[in-house]
Amino acid sequence: MKRIVILATFLLSLQIVKANALTVTRISTCSYLLKNPRDTAINNSLAYSGSIFKLRLDSIQKEVPLVYNEYVQTYIDLYTRHKEEMSHVIGLSKYYFPIYEKIFHDAGIPTEIKYLSIVESKLDPNAVSRVGATGPWQFMATTAKTYGLNMDSYIDERRDPIQASYAAAAYLKDAYQEFGDWLLAIASYNCGKSSVERAIEKAGAMDFWSIRQYLPPETRNYVPAYIAMSYVMNYGKKHSIIPDILNFHPTTDTLMVDHMVDMGNVARALNTNLNDLTMLNPAYKRLIINGATNAPRRLIIPRANHRNYPALYNVLNGINDPVLSLPLPTVAAASIPVPAPVTYAPVTYVAATKPAAPVAAPANPEYYVIKAGETLEQVAAHHGLNVRDVRAWNNIPEGQLPVGQKIILNPVAKITKL
Repeated sequence: MKRIVILATFLLSLQIVKANALTVTRISTCSYLLKNPRDTAINNSLAYSGSIFKLRLDSIQKEVPLVYNEYVQTYIDLYTRHKEEMSHVIGLSKYYFPIYEKIFHDAGIPTEIKYLSIVESKLDPNAVSRVGATGPWQFMATTAKTYGLNMDSYIDERRDPIQASYAAAAYLKDAYQEFGDWLLAIASYNCGKSSVERAIEKAGAMDFWSIRQYLPPETRNYVPAYIAMSYVMNYGKKHSIIPDILNFHPTTDTLMVDHMVDMGNVARALNTNLNDLTMLNPAYKRLIINGATNAPRRLIIPRANHRNYPALYNVLNGINDPVLSLPLPTVAAASIPVPAPVTYAPVTYVAATKPAAPVAAPANPEYYVIKAGETLEQVAAHHGLNVRDVRAWNNIPEGQLPVGQKIILNPVAKITKL
C-alpha cells in the first residue's frame, strides 16, 4: 500500500510539472517576464503555500478575477526569483502607475490592469519586441494607427506613456464590450480578438479557463503571468523584494508646444541633462518637439528653477538668447530610463513675433490662501478652474487641504511673469 501511495504521488507530481511546461516568447526585451518557466520548481508544500497565495490574491481582487492555480503559481515562483529586476520595476511604477490609473479610471477600465504593462514591457517605453511591437504597451503599427497613435519621422506615440495608455484603454474597453469578461479582454490584448472568438466557438464557453486550451500557446500563459504579476506587485515585500530608490525628480511640469523646438535647447535653458529630458519624453525620435498651431505637442520637463524661467521662455518662444551657445550637460548612459513623477499643468506657449512683446496679465491671481471651511472644489469653481488641475499644480493629495495653505491658481504666470 505504501508503494502504491508513493507511486500515485510521483505520477501526480509529473502531471503538475507537465502542466507547467509552458512556452511563451512574446517580448524579446523582457525575456524573464514571459519566458519558458520549465526550470521553475513547483513549491513542495503547494497545498499549504497555495492556500496562502489564494488568500492573498482574493484580498487584492477588485474587478478582474484573480484565479489561483498551478499556472499562476509557476509565474509567481518565476518572478519572485528575479528580485533585482522586480525591485527596479516596482521603483519605476511610482512614476508610470499614476499616469495609467488616471487614464484607466477616466476610461472606465479597472485600474489594476496597469500591471499588464509590466508583462508587456517591464515599464520600458523604448521596448521593442522581436516582431516590432513598441512602447510600454507594445503596440504593433497597424493597431496603433487604429487607436489613434501617430508615427512619423519625428514622433512615435507608441513610446509615449500617456498617449499609449489612452490607446490601450480604448482597446481593452472595446474588447470587454465584445466579450463581457476582463480576462478575455486581457487575453485578446495578446493574441487579438479574432483568436479569442475562435477559441470561444471551439470551447462553447465564455471564460478564459474554459477556452484556454484553444488559445495560442503564448496567450495560454499570458493571463496567468498577469495574475502572478498582480500578486508580486502587491506582496513583493513578503518575498524580500524591496522597491529601488530611484533618482526621481520631485516634481515636473507639462507644457504644450505649438512649434518646432529642439530638446537640446530646452535642456540648456533648464541647465539639466539631456538624458533626463529624453526619458521624460521618449516619443520624440529626433529630439525635436514637432509642435504646430493646430497640433501642439506635449513636453514634460523637470520643475524649473526660477532663475531658468527667462531662458526657458525664450527657447519655447523662438527668441534668440545667449543660452543657445552654452554646452549641453554631459549625457549619462542609461539602459533603462528612469522617469520622474509628472503633473498635468496645462501651459501653452505661443511663438513670439516680437522679443520684447509684453505678456498679458493673468485672468486669475497667482496665489490664493485657503480659508477655514473652504474646499478645493469651491476655490477652483470660484475662479473658473478644474479642481484636478489645481491639485496637480500644487501637488495636493486627495482629501487634504490645510487651512492657511498658499496655492497656485495661475501656473502660466510662473513662466510668463519675468
